[in-house]
Amino acid sequence: MSTARERILARLRTQSGNAPAHLASPIANGVMEDDPIARFMARANALQSTAERLASLDTVPLAVAAYLQSHKLPQQLVCWPQYDPLDWAGASIVRAPVADSHTLVGLTGCFAAIAETGTLMLCSSATTPAITSLLPETHIAVVMASQIVRTMEEGFQRLQTTLGRPPRAVNFVSGPSRTGDIEQTMTLGAHGPYRVHLLLVG
Repeated sequence: MSTARERILARLRTQSGNAPAHLASPIANGVMEDDPIARFMARANALQSTAERLASLDTVPLAVAAYLQSHKLPQQLVCWPQYDPLDWAGASIVRAPVADSHTLVGLTGCFAAIAETGTLMLCSSATTPAITSLLPETHIAVVMASQIVRTMEEGFQRLQTTLGRPPRAVNFVSGPSRTGDIEQTMTLGAHGPYRVHLLLVG
């Protein structure tokens, strides 16, 4: 850890009694003190993502079907190839081959999930196309409990250890897309999905 960061964290710890909730981070000396899964869920919710926890990967299609029904969305989506073997037909969900400008729902996994910030880390490849999370208005992401890391640094360390070199693109998803550029009014979905729903498995 750099000396500059140590000084910043020291000041935050000293002032945490009067600091806003989003600055009173449970990280001391670079180590998160609370449960990373609970922390990830809380931070993701604070970013206006919604989330639910599932016992197993097999339950994903039924959970997706219930979510789509609750938002009055059509029972169809585009998903990463790794999720093709799931029983989508049993959940009455139709899968399209590739995302385009008419795709309403895209389902992806993630490379890692950052507990410190509630952020998804997605690495693009031929089998994990970025377009699936960027084009649809609703992004559903499957997050395995084992993919949750405590900090952004741990995410990059996992990337280096697992992939060896960076992929073509690394995308970070911190809740729905938003901008305040339009008359300084916060608007969701301006540059990407305006709904992000997380399915935490495990």
